[in-house]
Amino acid sequence: MKIDTEYYERCIETLQKAFTLLQQESTDSIHYDIYRSACIKEFELILEQSGKLLRKVLNPYFHTSKEVGKLNFKDLFRHANLHSLITNEACERWMKYRDNRNTTAHDYGVGFVEETLTLLPSFISDALDLVEIIKIQNNALKG
Repeated sequence: MKIDTEYYERCIETLQKAFTLLQQESTDSIHYDIYRSACIKEFELILEQSGKLLRKVLNPYFHTSKEVGKLNFKDLFRHANLHSLITNEACERWMKYRDNRNTTAHDYGVGFVEETLTLLPSFISDALDLVEIIKIQNNALKG
């Protein structure tokens, strides 16, 4: 079954645009606040979607979908690394993104936001890499 990445790619595109616009604004501008909020929300959305999509990618590596369904977010990325879908370094970054996201649930302060913003360039790159991993899997399923 083909894994649909259309929504995921749209979210990445939205994050890229919001992040670009954020960097063009003065930090005391209302537009800065709007773009910053958009960046944080898209970061959260993409992170959650990444886990859901990776679960689908990993299905062929397990005996049943129920087994992969039991994996938590970090275990999904550990298994992706184990099966050489992502590098050790990428796996570590995904762990850091998740830890950062877990902080969001408890702290929407400026410190959290600024830390998240510093993660965005590598996060966007890793999310785009995940799209490519999914496309490779989709093509493999065709053949």
